Amino acid sequence: MEVENIAELRLLIECARGGSLTAASREMGTTPAAASAMLKKLEARLGVRLAERSTRALRLTPAGERLRDYAQRALELLDEGIALLSEGEVASGKGRGGTALRGRIRISSSSDLTRRVVLPLLDEFLDLHPGVELQLNVGDALQDVVRDEVDLALRYGELADSRLVARKLHDGRRMLVASPEYLKRHGRPAHPGELTRHECIRFKIGDRLERDWRFWQRDAMQAAPVDVTVQGRRTADDGGVAHQWALEGRGLTYKSELDIRDSLASGALVPAMPDWVGRPMPLHALLPSQRFMPQRLKALVDHLAEGLKRKG
Repeated sequence: MEVENIAELRLLIECARGGSLTAASREMGTTPAAASAMLKKLEARLGVRLAERSTRALRLTPAGERLRDYAQRALELLDEGIALLSEGEVASGKGRGGTALRGRIRISSSSDLTRRVVLPLLDEFLDLHPGVELQLNVGDALQDVVRDEVDLALRYGELADSRLVARKLHDGRRMLVASPEYLKRHGRPAHPGELTRHECIRFKIGDRLERDWRFWQRDAMQAAPVDVTVQGRRTADDGGVAHQWALEGRGLTYKSELDIRDSLASGALVPAMPDWVGRPMPLHALLPSQRFMPQRLKALVDHLAEGLKRKG
């Protein structure tokens, strides 16, 4: 079984993107009939159905989605190689260390992390590599890295998807914080159990409301953690909004220390329970595959890792 030409791979990608053979044929400069014949020929040769068709739409099967993912990355790698050859970079012997990177990188990252930490690092990377284009998707809703055609996702927490390649960029924890004004008005909790009497700013990720906050006593980390179910009149699906509410003195919030580092440094936010620490919140770079990794993507992950290391 084999794919005979690049056009077949491009057709599969365009079918997934446009949702129909008509849209795919338009992008490829051919007719719907020719596109349909090419797709049928590819399916017959591979012995597997790649798409489900109706009169108006087309949807890839699981097998089609898997092939589409590999096709996308293979073609991006090929495009990068052609770009290098066209500029004589391979012939000049620049290699990996001196290559002028080119192409698009699609990134998904949470809102507060992006605005307060990642954006300056991305700007540095673009200044270093004028041939690279970044397409940034910002939001706290978790995207499917494979299905949503994301090259790189920055995510907090432990990982469950074994299909993905992960590189840890930063180790950190969540921290309970508030503005000095809030603590002056309402007092500082000494124990997690006291949070039930406080206004707590909570998060909603997708359909899941994070109402249970976990803490360890700083000088007794081997002891069992303390879980508390918190209440509050403010809930957000955007970490930046929760951060802003905390800055305005609207309540306590339970944030990754990396997101709030600048606010802590300025004193705009302070630890609300200094003797307690929150859940581990490592930050990972997630990639759909290690097999096809353009050099521009590897360079960006290295740049982010180094930048976060500089920030401590």
